[in-house]
Amino acid sequence: MLKTVVNAILGLGPAVFLPMLMLVIGLIIRMKLKKAFAAALTLGVAFLGMNVIIEFMFSAIGPASQAFVENTGLQLNALDLGWTPLASIAWAWPYAFLLFPLQIAINIVMLAFGWTNCLNVDMWNVWNKILTAVIVVGVTGSLPAAFVVAAIEVVFELKNADLTQKQIYKITGIPGIALPHSMALTAILLAPINRVLDFIPGLKNNNINAAKVKEKIGIFGENHVMGFIVGMLIAIFAKYDVKGILTLGVQSATALTLFPMVAKLFMQALAPISDAAGEFMKRRFPGREFYIGLDWPFLAGQPEIWVSLIILVPVILAMAVILPGNGVLPFGGILNICFAGAAIIVTGGDLIRMIILGVISTPLYLYVATSFAPMITDLAKSVGTIEIPAGQLITWNGLEAPGFRWIFAQAADVINGNFMGIVFLIGYLGICVWYYKYMSKREAEVIEELGLGA
Repeated sequence: MLKTVVNAILGLGPAVFLPMLMLVIGLIIRMKLKKAFAAALTLGVAFLGMNVIIEFMFSAIGPASQAFVENTGLQLNALDLGWTPLASIAWAWPYAFLLFPLQIAINIVMLAFGWTNCLNVDMWNVWNKILTAVIVVGVTGSLPAAFVVAAIEVVFELKNADLTQKQIYKITGIPGIALPHSMALTAILLAPINRVLDFIPGLKNNNINAAKVKEKIGIFGENHVMGFIVGMLIAIFAKYDVKGILTLGVQSATALTLFPMVAKLFMQALAPISDAAGEFMKRRFPGREFYIGLDWPFLAGQPEIWVSLIILVPVILAMAVILPGNGVLPFGGILNICFAGAAIIVTGGDLIRMIILGVISTPLYLYVATSFAPMITDLAKSVGTIEIPAGQLITWNGLEAPGFRWIFAQAADVINGNFMGIVFLIGYLGICVWYYKYMSKREAEVIEELGLGA
């Protein structure tokens, strides 16, 4: 019964489900019905609008990357389908519905004990924890281990949301919002690399974001012009004809122009809810600051995300060709949003650093996607969500939190006598300790810089 109810609600999709949830929250925190309804509906429009543009972008870049692959004659058997098919496969897992109350319970306990200040309303992305559980089952064969690792992921997401909330506010200008999303966990591995870049001349204290690019190179720094140029370059790599080159250029220009416009709707929707939630919590929990955890699209209005992702397309394709042991045929996840969501936080929106981090981290995504392809394929076959030809594997190049998932899955396999995963886990937890201190310091610096309350 519970499974049926949960699946029915989540089946509405995030563009419907999240506004409904935000309306309920708005009424609970004493917003007037008219104001709460207007804010919730605007949030739905923002999510759907952003998803429409993202799908438009994918449909433009995807065929170009596929053409590039065909031109190289690649023989790779793990087809990258992107996140959408994997979400439908994950929700079809027989134990999927149990992750829904698990996330809610952990969040409530952590809020009650003051271990987090983030109320995560992004229930749609419970599917990420489901996928993690499926992967752990595939590696270890243990259902209890799968739920333990999924629970750990929930905790990590909430703590990471606490560590990055002010930095995200500085980037987006949207108050009272955090990102308790698995994609953001990749920041744990990107942050040390970003710190090393501080010691490279020309990179430290020289944030090259889209605004500075625009300032330095004039019209060529405008979103639509950058999109046009980069889109044409991708089409040239794909050996399009003149019409195809110009068309992809205009399509990319259109997307980069519309992203910031739709992003403003998030601010319009979330500002009144955030203000009301803040006042509600202050009355009941004096001295504590709370914020609402949302899905990643509220970050999507930042042009640095899309410029870096488009530039990285030929890098991903080239590495798919040259990396020994890679089995992924990049396609659905060719625009690796999961990397960019973490990178823009770690770099503060520095375009040059985002591209450098993208180049360095691309092998991680390809190899982990290759490693997990057999178990993702087995799950898809068992639930019957999609038809898979014999001998074909499916995977996802953007596999959110690839480092976290691979390391914890290997560590959980200690129950089968595999102790090497524990070695990786110890190293990873050491990085987590450093990351906690590093990001806490950065949060404090942003609070001081912007004159925010602690």
